Amino acid sequence: MNLIQFPWLTAIIALPLVAALAIPIIPDKEGKTVRWYGLGVAFADFALMIAAFWHYYDFQNSTYQFVEKYAWVPQIGLNWSVAVDGLSMPLLLLTGLINTLAIFAAWKVTNKPRLFYGLMLVMYSAQLGVFVAQDLLLFFLMWEIELVPVYLLISIWGGPKRRYAATKFILYTAAASIFILLSGFALAFSGDTVTFDIAALGMKQYPKAIELLAYAGFLIAFGVKLPIFPLHTWLPDAHGEASAPGSMILAGVLLKMGGYALIRFNMEMLPDAHVYFAPVLAVLGVVNIVYGACCAFAQTNLKRRLAYSSIAHMGFVLIGLASYTEIGVSGAMLQMVSHGLIAASLFFLTGVTYERTHTLLMDKMGGIGKVMPKTFALYTAGAMASLALPGMSGFVGELMVFIGIATSDVYSSSFKVVVVLLSAVGVILTPIYLLSLLRQVFYGKQSEELHLDAFVPDVKPRELFITASLLLPIIGIGLYPKLITQTYDVKTVEIATHARQVLPVVARQQPSSLYSQIFTAPTLANAQVESLVNISK
Repeated sequence: MNLIQFPWLTAIIALPLVAALAIPIIPDKEGKTVRWYGLGVAFADFALMIAAFWHYYDFQNSTYQFVEKYAWVPQIGLNWSVAVDGLSMPLLLLTGLINTLAIFAAWKVTNKPRLFYGLMLVMYSAQLGVFVAQDLLLFFLMWEIELVPVYLLISIWGGPKRRYAATKFILYTAAASIFILLSGFALAFSGDTVTFDIAALGMKQYPKAIELLAYAGFLIAFGVKLPIFPLHTWLPDAHGEASAPGSMILAGVLLKMGGYALIRFNMEMLPDAHVYFAPVLAVLGVVNIVYGACCAFAQTNLKRRLAYSSIAHMGFVLIGLASYTEIGVSGAMLQMVSHGLIAASLFFLTGVTYERTHTLLMDKMGGIGKVMPKTFALYTAGAMASLALPGMSGFVGELMVFIGIATSDVYSSSFKVVVVLLSAVGVILTPIYLLSLLRQVFYGKQSEELHLDAFVPDVKPRELFITASLLLPIIGIGLYPKLITQTYDVKTVEIATHARQVLPVVARQQPSSLYSQIFTAPTLANAQVESLVNISK
């Protein structure tokens, strides 16, 4: 068989799932064999991705690659249709890295190890399927399959309030999934032809009412996963109760599924409706940044503080998508990849700290840096990346988003000034609550309520390897952003250009209202409209 035509994506998705089904027959009493088995499968799948993309992926091609399409359940129009492009490929690699490291981080799991590693592999497979699915029904199926392992991982291996957090998670996300199905059916059955192919749905012409309602439905569904205020309240509870590996995947991968779907469905598939909702996304992004930062500062629980920090950082993704600029959309993609790496490292190190201190309450900690200097140094590096220190990936992503919205010529100057200034407030609050976290946990005098063992081990080689595997790409991207931007730039430029081509035509049709004050597009001259069309060509 020609290796180029080999079903790479099917193999990448199927490997963890098939391997998970084989776990019950593995002879293992204490779980040692199962954990090596799970780690080996995850690493092999990640290596398979790297090999396939390294040899056969064309970075200068914005069209779908590795296309596979087979009739699966023709009676309902369900096809096994998978492919990758600049949006999905980097997130696929991020998923492989985070899941592999999360399984390695779960090395000490002794409670029901077969079930634990089986669920991790099933979740791994479903997450990969979300990013490569090109059939709407297949996308929905993978989206739903991913929910069950997350629910069980929280409810069985979580903290004292794990059942409450898991139930809240499943209720929020399952209810949101209904909007994916309703919006998808509205688009699929609109017009003379019925199709669930995502590329074909993007080429259909829809009545304005249907497109706006579908966009709103997708925004709610994906806004829960991102999460967007006020649909965010499940996240702090889930992070607060999930184990460290679970939090790594929640912050590193699950939130990115929402951001990816917003670009794929809302911006790329429904550009006409995006004109009406783009200012809303910008406002919601500002709210996420400021609200998340303020709430993070008020938290005394270490993981809940990081959870609200994630909400704030995801606000930059919304602003980048609303900017209508190539650099803004590129910054949104970079922010997703960067935050996935940074959040995974911080939540893992929080788990390391919890193993030694047996508490997540910062007011019961203090002085830990003296007995755990390596952990302190690594945690400081992760915090510096999260507060967007120059030389780290977080700085590049946020800077690109700021430049994107500030240089956008489709908004009025007053609107851009308000967005930038309020977002800057959140950026200022970020180092305050992160440095405060470091001070309370690692500096000062050890709390009398904290009873450490006589010998507290610092970071072990396994833990150092996991953290280094996350920090090295963070620093590498910070120093040379092209490492990641070259994987998706061709695609993000295409999406932003197409959105700008649609913008003037739609914006001029809007009645005089608040939008006429936000947008400068209704007053664009015909020459400017023609120039945008020429650029898109």
